[in-house]
Amino acid sequence: MNQQKLNVMSIFGTRPEATKMAPLVLALETCPQIASTVAITAQHRDLLDPVLSLFGITPDFDLNIMQKKQTLTSIATRALEGLERVFSEARPDLVLVHGDTSTAFIGALAAYYAKIPVGHVEAGLRTYDRYSPFPEEMNRRLIAPIAELHFSPTPAAAANLQTEHCDGKVYITGNTAIDTVHMLAKDDHVFRVPFLNDPALDGKKLVFMTAHRRENYGEPLYNIARAVRTLVERFDDLVVVWPMHPSPTVRAVATEILGDCERVILCDPLLVDDSINLIRKSYLVLTDSGGLQEEAPSLGKPVLVLRAETERPEAVDAGTVSLIGSDKQTIIDAVTELLTNRSVYDRMSRAVNPYGDGLASERIVSAILHHFGLGSAPAEFCPRG
Repeated sequence: MNQQKLNVMSIFGTRPEATKMAPLVLALETCPQIASTVAITAQHRDLLDPVLSLFGITPDFDLNIMQKKQTLTSIATRALEGLERVFSEARPDLVLVHGDTSTAFIGALAAYYAKIPVGHVEAGLRTYDRYSPFPEEMNRRLIAPIAELHFSPTPAAAANLQTEHCDGKVYITGNTAIDTVHMLAKDDHVFRVPFLNDPALDGKKLVFMTAHRRENYGEPLYNIARAVRTLVERFDDLVVVWPMHPSPTVRAVATEILGDCERVILCDPLLVDDSINLIRKSYLVLTDSGGLQEEAPSLGKPVLVLRAETERPEAVDAGTVSLIGSDKQTIIDAVTELLTNRSVYDRMSRAVNPYGDGLASERIVSAILHHFGLGSAPAEFCPRG
């Protein structure tokens, strides 16, 4: 270990990772006992850079691996080789990876090859279906036996790791995603995209929507888009904002089915502060994303999840999230109920958010110091309710 400061390297490569790791990186940078470094793979270059700029994070190492038509194999091999060189130069005492991306798994594997301890942020999420979500479920399950420190967002996630008899220490910290929400949600936020500032939207029921999971490609995605079209045709006060993933598959379906719908706004991905504040402005969230299942409840918004299963069952148990799958009529019925039944809406919107209190990054820094004998263990996050 560095005799003066603990050298902690954070590795990420996608927008969701950067969004959730940013508050932790900022917390590491302010800790006098830690020398914080950042290495990015840039697995998703165009989506990653705006997040780095927003939070003022300048990477110490940039592998810039993104290529056109990249595959999971090409991502893995380029990241593994690049991180080998980074570790040889930087010699970190601890490597932090986040969640379930290819960058996270390869970051953990590369650190293991270099005999560097790994800390896994957002550890323990499971569906126990190796192909759903793909490849995320297997990525996070493969990180678990490598990691020496597991930073679980909830007691249920920690229990999964204990059931699997994972080596290392498990800390229940809350999710850093909620730290990000606390940092960026503001009453006076001005959107970069002009149409989102239009006062005419204030009288509408906004639905914030995302759909991009590989398991929804094909007929499920068509069903989702067709359901949205039916809903906006049925409810005159409904406006759906769909920031589209760059995936050509997603954009082709969205444009084909919804491109001529006046009250469906298809746009490019929003920066994270715009996204969080648009959720604040919305009536409900319709998504197959994982992160939105955490963020929206902290803002009091019901979430309808376009998947048959979730690695985040806590919000389902709490009542703020409902799994509805990708069947067209089921989607129509679920959204209609929230639009027309106030008691059902209120029950979901007022449910307790089980994912965090805005202090996850602080707990993780304390846990790292404790692991290396530099401080006391943090008090665990305990969801209310």
